[in-house]
Amino acid sequence: MNYEILYKDAFPIVKYKLNRGERIKAESDAMIAMSTTIDITGGVEGGLIRGLTRMLAGESFFFQYLTASRGEGEVLFGHSSPGSIIDVELDGTYGLRVQKDGFLAATDSIHVDTKAQNLIQGLFSGEGFFVLNVSGKGVVFISSYGAIHAINLNQGEEIVIDNGHLVAWADYMQYTIEKASSGWGSSFMSGECLVCRFRGPGIVLIQTRNPKGFKNWLTKLGLGGNK
Repeated sequence: MNYEILYKDAFPIVKYKLNRGERIKAESDAMIAMSTTIDITGGVEGGLIRGLTRMLAGESFFFQYLTASRGEGEVLFGHSSPGSIIDVELDGTYGLRVQKDGFLAATDSIHVDTKAQNLIQGLFSGEGFFVLNVSGKGVVFISSYGAIHAINLNQGEEIVIDNGHLVAWADYMQYTIEKASSGWGSSFMSGECLVCRFRGPGIVLIQTRNPKGFKNWLTKLGLGGNK
C-alpha cells in the first residue's frame, strides 16, 4: 500500500498508488481523478441485502471499484463534507463501527457490512437501527465533518459524547444512551438531551463539528431550506 493524505489542514484528499492488478473500493462518487491505466466500475458489496442495509445505515447502495488493469497508476479520492480524512489500519483482531457518511474507502481486503443496533440505540442514537461494520485486515479511510479527534479509554474509563459528534468506535466497545442531565427538563434545556456513554478499554473517534448543529445555524440565518 502506497498512499498519502494531502491537504490535511484544509480540504483533504487521498492520493493512492495502485500496482498493476490491485483494486481499492470507495463510496460512490469518491473518485476525483485517476490514471488512464485504471478502470472504474460500480457494484454492490455483498449482494442486494447488504446493499439495502447499508442504505439504512446512511451509506450508498453502490460502491465504486478502482482497478489498475493496464499497469500501475494513481487515484485521487475525497469526500464532499468540509472535514478530515484519516487512515486506520486494521490487523484483523477487531473492527470498527462507523456512523453514517463516515466510510470513505478501503483496501479490497476490508469487509464492509452493517450491524443492527438494539431498539433503544436505534431510536435515540441518531444513527438509526443499522451502523456500518468495517472489519478485516487492511486500511480503511474514515471521513468526518470537521477534524477527527481520537479518545483512548483505559479499562473501566468512561466518556460521554454528544450523538452528533460520533464518527467511529472499536466494535468490541459497548455504549448506552442516556439523558445528558439528571432530569429530562434540564437535559432538554441544555441543548444536549440524549448522549452516548462509552466505557473502555477502546478508542472512540469523534468529529469537532456537528452536521445537525450546522444545519440549525443555517436555518436561523434563513439559508437552511425552502421558505
